[in-house]
Amino acid sequence: MPRKAQYKVDIVLNQAIDVFLEHGYHGAIMDEIIARTDFNRRGFYIEFGSKQIFLYMVLKHYQTSKLNKIMKHLESNHGLDSINMFFIDYAAHIKGKGCLLINCITELGFDDKKVQQIGRHYLDRLQIDFIGCLEKAQALGQVHTYINVESTALQLTSYVQGFAVNAILAGDTDELQLATQALLGPLAVKQ
Repeated sequence: MPRKAQYKVDIVLNQAIDVFLEHGYHGAIMDEIIARTDFNRRGFYIEFGSKQIFLYMVLKHYQTSKLNKIMKHLESNHGLDSINMFFIDYAAHIKGKGCLLINCITELGFDDKKVQQIGRHYLDRLQIDFIGCLEKAQALGQVHTYINVESTALQLTSYVQGFAVNAILAGDTDELQLATQALLGPLAVKQ
């Protein structure tokens, strides 16, 4: 009869998020991953198979436990308010450390087809959600009717990626909040 695992996978995946945020994929060495997740090497490879497969599980967990909560603002589709709340929560989440998914896309996106697929799906989902919110904002008279919704949504999606990188450099400053105001301000209809 096999022994019951002495760990909870969700806790291990959460701990691994921090390791990958701090060091990236290539910089995260197995000894530190194992030490920080309270695994032994044999148990790690039995459970996950490889560091690469482990990363994919960490990315899936990161999206489910972190990014999806922030995406709910866009999916609630309350126009410009949803976009603003998304950026406020996203900026707070990535402040000083960046976004694990965007970091992995930047580091591995050229060579790793699975990371490309995960990243493409996330960015497509963002753009579609921005389109929905911008269309709602136009219908509510919150943004100018002359804006091109699709290109503006693409621009907002690109800003999400840039914010993730800038969050590492900006540290604990309020740069991202100021950038969000500068980004969304010109879209809004002055009332």
